[in-house]
Amino acid sequence: MLYTVILVRCIYTFIIMFFNNLNRACVRGIISLHTIRGLSSTLSNRATFGAGCYWGTEKFMRHDFNKKFAGVVSNGKVGFMGPPGAMENPTYHEVCRGSTQQVEVYDFSFNGDEEVYRELVRWFYSFHDPTIWNQQGNDVGTQYASVIFVHDHIQGEIAAKETAELQKYMDNSHTSLYQAGQITTLIAPATIFYPAEEDHQDYLTKNEGGYCNHRFRFKEWPVVI
Repeated sequence: MLYTVILVRCIYTFIIMFFNNLNRACVRGIISLHTIRGLSSTLSNRATFGAGCYWGTEKFMRHDFNKKFAGVVSNGKVGFMGPPGAMENPTYHEVCRGSTQQVEVYDFSFNGDEEVYRELVRWFYSFHDPTIWNQQGNDVGTQYASVIFVHDHIQGEIAAKETAELQKYMDNSHTSLYQAGQITTLIAPATIFYPAEEDHQDYLTKNEGGYCNHRFRFKEWPVVI
């Protein structure tokens, strides 16, 4: 019993430290303007999403998204991104130990305009559960946080708008798309991206039938009535 209490307290403390270091200013995915102040007002063609284990995030964002929107996603790598002050250039095993403050992400280039980025955000919400803090299925830890790292002011506004729209749909329709009812996804300014080791790149293509706990929650973006 004592061990359980200590473990719970340690996990809680680490979560608080992580979000404080992110300079978190968002609730239920809504980003405060001061968080993206100073970011470029020109849309970047780079995007970074954290949706749990990066093997599945890469598969769904690179291969599956390109099946619907051919040639949009390119030059991507799985790796790590975290708040200012997080461990620099961490290894996969260091991140797994939970002491680096880094999040598993898929970082990539995309071809397109604001509407394409909007589709990327919607796709991101379609294949993972954004309502559970730092967890996707069996994967538990801050490295599995649901995060949209934005590279400019426009991306921040689009991510916030689509998140709010999805939350409104869930509130109004009382429909359970996910395990819980409140979106907890963080929308934060992008920082330094550290690519993971080469054997982690395109892992599910190299290892057919490899571990992946992502699945589609919906095929079409829910419409707010």
